[in-house]
Amino acid sequence: MKHTRRNITSAGLLGLTAVLVLTACGSKITPQAGGSTTTSSSAGSATPAAAGASCVDTSGDSVKIGFLNSLSGTMAISEKTVQESLMMAADEINAAGGVLGKQLEVVAEDGASEPATFAEKATKLIQSDCVAAVFGGWTSSSRKAMLPVFESNDALLYYPVQYEGLESSKNIFYTGATTNQQILPALDYLKEQGVTSLFLVGSDYVFPQTANKEIKAWAAANGMEIKGEEYVPLASGADFSTIITKVKDSGAGAVFNTLNGDANVSFFKEYRNVGLAADTMPVVSVSIAEEEVSGVGVENLVGQLTAWNYYQTLDTPANKKFVEDFKAKYGDDRVTSDPMEAAYTSMYLWKNTVEKGKSFAVADIQANAGGVSFEAPEGTVTINGDNHHIAKTALIGKVAEDGLIYTEWTSPAPIEPDPYLTTYPWAAGLS
Repeated sequence: MKHTRRNITSAGLLGLTAVLVLTACGSKITPQAGGSTTTSSSAGSATPAAAGASCVDTSGDSVKIGFLNSLSGTMAISEKTVQESLMMAADEINAAGGVLGKQLEVVAEDGASEPATFAEKATKLIQSDCVAAVFGGWTSSSRKAMLPVFESNDALLYYPVQYEGLESSKNIFYTGATTNQQILPALDYLKEQGVTSLFLVGSDYVFPQTANKEIKAWAAANGMEIKGEEYVPLASGADFSTIITKVKDSGAGAVFNTLNGDANVSFFKEYRNVGLAADTMPVVSVSIAEEEVSGVGVENLVGQLTAWNYYQTLDTPANKKFVEDFKAKYGDDRVTSDPMEAAYTSMYLWKNTVEKGKSFAVADIQANAGGVSFEAPEGTVTINGDNHHIAKTALIGKVAEDGLIYTEWTSPAPIEPDPYLTTYPWAAGLS
């Protein structure tokens, strides 16, 4: 889920987070910022492997891993920051001695916000760069495009973003939330607040469409009326004037927002322009975190709700260190977010699993993953060996004037992942 940032339409914003230099062919990326100790390598540095045959080389003093994030296109505003947190984790692990005594050598690739490019670059990382695991992806479209690549090559993807559920693969570890750890708690919260009707607004692709299908099934079982459902393309420049008019005229009690990328800028600006506000018709978003607040404009978001499993403001020793280390590496003005934290956590979960089994082999990681835990910034997380998701605490947050998000409600305990919603009778038949 899997959800990211500021004057998102602004090239200036991208400049703030730009930390990578692309080669002319786009196949080689050299990290520049933050003093990263990771390195890159070009395609063809090893003998290409046939699909399903591993070419991972662990005979030396290093092992390659792959980062695959959108460093260009509409999702770059979100995914560049995820790669920064992955770089920080790799640097920390290398500074502490590596994994099984081997230094991590990062091969970073640009998914370019295009699912086909994600599939192409995943194939390159597995078959030509011979990485032991890949970390990345954001939109469900990118994950769906990569899934057959990882399954046919029997390779591993660590996916760090909340998503719509109804999926699991032995070749993917999902460290973002599935539906029953984010969307369903948000719906329960709205119901507890007395909301009786919703308007659904989302980007036109897999995650919002599937999530809204689940929301409508939940609503039918919980006496919640759906007043409307609208989608816009997953690209810059969406015109929300007509949609916002429909939202305003609907009289809905709240809006459930599954927009991704910079469409959120236009949505919330238009929302405020017509006089809609959090105290009259709140919006609960599942893809806007701290990174996106400044881009959307904090004045457009104050009081609005979010549903995640991590906020920068969490008061835990592990999170305080995570935030301090990130700011020290990338700047005091930077913020942390749920997808960044889930990506950071994913690398440590991979490390701990490798060390548990004393092996980088895919089969050994799959066999040893169950029960592997990490004291993450969000709290202790543990891998479910059956579905490769992790237990997570649900948090409903509210955007404050300082641009940070503060917890309004938290689940009593970490929620076990139920990606297929098998414990919810109303979800029977969803696919």
